Amino acid sequence: MPMTSTPYRIRPFAPADATDAAAAYRAGRPHLVTTPEVVTWQSALPHYHLLVAERDGRVVGTARFGPVPESTTSHQGFLNISVLPEHRGAGAGTALLAAAERDLAALGVRDAHSWVDDTPEALGFATARGYRRSGRAGRFSGLDLTAPLPPLPPTPPGVELRTAADYLDDPYPIYLVDIDGTRAEPGDLALDDQPYESWLAEIWQRPDQDHTLTSVVLADGEPVAFSAAQTDGHRTYWSAFTATRSTHRGRGLAKLAKVHALHRAKARGLTAAYTQNDADNTPMLAINAWLGYRECAAEWKHTRTLRE
Repeated sequence: MPMTSTPYRIRPFAPADATDAAAAYRAGRPHLVTTPEVVTWQSALPHYHLLVAERDGRVVGTARFGPVPESTTSHQGFLNISVLPEHRGAGAGTALLAAAERDLAALGVRDAHSWVDDTPEALGFATARGYRRSGRAGRFSGLDLTAPLPPLPPTPPGVELRTAADYLDDPYPIYLVDIDGTRAEPGDLALDDQPYESWLAEIWQRPDQDHTLTSVVLADGEPVAFSAAQTDGHRTYWSAFTATRSTHRGRGLAKLAKVHALHRAKARGLTAAYTQNDADNTPMLAINAWLGYRECAAEWKHTRTLRE
């Protein structure tokens, strides 16, 4: 890709960029959890595209984008930009956005959906470039794992706790809980169920997915709820998704799964936990408040039509 009119060179991601790309993603946002290994892994996924902004041999920003293959509305895509704070306002984000939008349009995407940090600078950047804010908001919450956690609640009769590591040979029962839970998630895009092979590749096999910390709740011997754990391998825990099958909701099983996962994380020596929830997901927000999570950041969904 040729040099842009800014001092930044926009080009495809290369594995050697992974450390700087991860740093740009997290800069100023300690509630986000990623690793260079995850960045490299994501870049190889079929529907995931990654551009970087480089200056003086250093990657200072990224654009992550691609189509949404499970959307029941055609021509939908995602697009998110991250730039190191000291390089914001100098053209890196604008150049990344323009290049990613061109590539998305070439992929057949009509509507680009983006999550934008709830800061005046980020919101102003998105608005100035034609992105319209929807009413959908996401809340990030953090928890100090060095402080005491709520005690483990009693396990109801007929219920058993395991970990996802017990399902390494056959994770299909976990997949069934996941897709059932996903159908109930708030959202402005209707999605088909993710195929099992795609779920294996994009969720189960993530390099930061910790199956030994992921709690699985069984009722009558069958998985009915889980709380998925990802970590940076050092100190930080990310609650990726907590789900319950529709046939077993309202029994406190999501809370049971989540508190067990957090106790395991604390026993492992992790010191900070973060999660993100749709602002309309009041049941999970209530569980997080009970666990001691406190809101630490927010973001807003934005959309721009790239082509009619």
